[in-house]
Amino acid sequence: MGDIMRPVPFSELIERIVGEYRTHQSIFGIAEEQFFRDSQKKSITVFGQRCSTPVGPAAGPHTQLAQNIIASYLVGGRFIELKTVQILDELEIEKPCIDARDEGYNTEWSSEYTLTKAWDEYAKAWIILHLLDAVMGDKPCEKPSFIFNMSVGYNLEGIKSERMQTFIDSMIDANRDERFAQYLGELDALIAEGLFEGTAWEGREKNLAGLTGKISANICLSTTLSTMHGCPPAEIEAICSYMLTEKKLNTFVKLNPTLLGFETVREILDTLGYDYITIKRESFDNDLQWGDAIAMLTRLIALSKSVGRGFGVKLTNTLGSVNDQGMLPGDEMYMSGRALLPISTTVGQRLSAEFGGTLPISYSGGATAFTVKALFESGIRPITLATDLLKPGGYTRLAQMAEILEKSDSWKMEGIDIDRLASLASAARSGVYSELEKEFRGIDSIKIDESLPMWDCYVAPCVVACPIHQPVPDYVQLVGEGRYADALELIYDTNALPAITGHICDHQCQLHCTRMDYEGAVKIRDMKRIAVENGFAEFKRQNWEGPTEKTDIKAAVVGAGPAGLSAAYFLARAGFDTTVFEREMSGGGVVRHVIPGFRLPVEAIEDDIEFIKAHGVDFHFASDVERLDVSTLKAEGYQYIFYAIGSEIDNEIPLQGDRSRVRPSLAFLSEFRRDPSSLSLGRHVVVVGGGNTAMDGARAAHRVAGVEQVTVIYRRTEREMPADREEYANAIDDGIDFIFLANPERFDENLLTVRKMALGEPDESGR
Repeated sequence: MGDIMRPVPFSELIERIVGEYRTHQSIFGIAEEQFFRDSQKKSITVFGQRCSTPVGPAAGPHTQLAQNIIASYLVGGRFIELKTVQILDELEIEKPCIDARDEGYNTEWSSEYTLTKAWDEYAKAWIILHLLDAVMGDKPCEKPSFIFNMSVGYNLEGIKSERMQTFIDSMIDANRDERFAQYLGELDALIAEGLFEGTAWEGREKNLAGLTGKISANICLSTTLSTMHGCPPAEIEAICSYMLTEKKLNTFVKLNPTLLGFETVREILDTLGYDYITIKRESFDNDLQWGDAIAMLTRLIALSKSVGRGFGVKLTNTLGSVNDQGMLPGDEMYMSGRALLPISTTVGQRLSAEFGGTLPISYSGGATAFTVKALFESGIRPITLATDLLKPGGYTRLAQMAEILEKSDSWKMEGIDIDRLASLASAARSGVYSELEKEFRGIDSIKIDESLPMWDCYVAPCVVACPIHQPVPDYVQLVGEGRYADALELIYDTNALPAITGHICDHQCQLHCTRMDYEGAVKIRDMKRIAVENGFAEFKRQNWEGPTEKTDIKAAVVGAGPAGLSAAYFLARAGFDTTVFEREMSGGGVVRHVIPGFRLPVEAIEDDIEFIKAHGVDFHFASDVERLDVSTLKAEGYQYIFYAIGSEIDNEIPLQGDRSRVRPSLAFLSEFRRDPSSLSLGRHVVVVGGGNTAMDGARAAHRVAGVEQVTVIYRRTEREMPADREEYANAIDDGIDFIFLANPERFDENLLTVRKMALGEPDESGR
């Protein structure tokens, strides 16, 4: 990615837009099918200006360049909060400055462009959006469907400086800058030359009649004031007063989440699983306090009424936090995204209660498709986004929200519904919105370890992450269409054991599913099981052509665990005369003889083995595998030999004292699978470890007669525990107790001594 932004000249920008649309039916990579076309029957009003959707990009990376703003518009963004500008407009921004793996963090605030360049981008976008309004609608537009909101900071001295004054005044009246008239002239010339020939917009030139004369020079009639964390109340009030009285601008003032106080914010973060976010009490103490805020807002409301301007609050600013995650430069970073929503809505709830629901709220505190409707129906508008648009899907996530809100019946609301907002804030804080909890997204990255190819440089991370590279998107689509047999045929091309892996597998695909950053990962393993359960009979009857004719090439597979079964299946498909030798009385290996039956029914194992047998594979159970060395098998005519005898070795726990009652996990699970009634464990069982085997052991022990309590002891925290989240959740549901940050050291006379642990520096696994 380039580190330097380079502006595109106005005419060239329009030609690029129309040229791409003519050739590819897309603009800036956004396909025409994803364009949002509002009904033109609904709108909100923000300080007297009409806006046909209540959503748009927040001041940030999506409103810095004209291209950003245009892309936002195409997918439904109509309230455009322009990137914040300040007098210090030639700062060197150390990169990276944004981390949006889940909740967002940033270490920069204002535009990376100079004031002159920033104005140029905003003016170009302003004119081009009028053009798009005209050609994308069914009839000429007399008024724009969008609003530009200016964002300025960070102190009064800087705002009053000559260059900032020039910028602000030229946003209020673009005729002050000769470039505005120049761009209007260029647009007229392009239209006269047949700009839209060969596009779907050809013939709509009538909508453009007199267009440039209708484009107002008043780019911005409102502003959002952004101040530094720790800015004194008097300074904030002075800037707002100046904007209202001197610049005659409708004004939103951005407030900080620190208004709630350290204890409240800390409790909200901890409750929802964001306990790792480090915040400092002094940051709260140095910020605007609640009492000062209420007094200030009361005075500013009165002032705005006296000068005939609108006034409201922007909720909220980012949350200052300690930069301790090793991703960004500097000592501090500022948190945004979904973790901020419970905090920001609580600020909004309390302010609305204080002012009787009459204080307008512009919102940008972690809204998503899950919460945008509740925000809108509480009376909050507009709603802007930044962090959510940095997720997979990008700008198009705005279209989903705009479509959701088109169906709302709350467009004519005036003021804030205090009860609805209180209900939303309470639900957000308490985890009723599960998508706001850290666990909903987890800590896994969907990124893959390998580099992308130079050409066609995109991959499905689920396919790459899968050890056998199954075509996950393809069979998931087929299952979704109800074509179960076809899905199963595709699965069988790379997976010999769909019934088994439909119940248990490492499912790295789900941990690398791009939907993790939407509504949560697709349950890919479940989709495979659905294909097996609903499609096997039809697949065998219609899709499968029967076993491949055997050649005279003999292959031996020693071991009938998952590896041996898979090898036998693919050897048979390739025509090898294949025989499997297994020491046990039945096949399946670990999945049959170790993994508990409550996780994997024996019928699933048998189904896979029977289908492998149907390919002509011979099975010899209860074999003396010790004698089956290479020379013996070759002497019996086997030309190819595959050993799959496993490596079942338990890790020995370094425990002092009485070790007579220490049971290795795999040995215990084998005994449990054979005959749970033969086990005698006592009343209280301790399981040491935090992986899936530990979860299996704990849940199995809990089912043994006489066991009253099972406790899992793990040396790290829950967050570092390697067990799958669903396996951990199943253990919790079974009533298993957990003790974290503890490590057993000695066991004597029913007394287990453990050492309290503390997290150190992350190791190579990141834990």
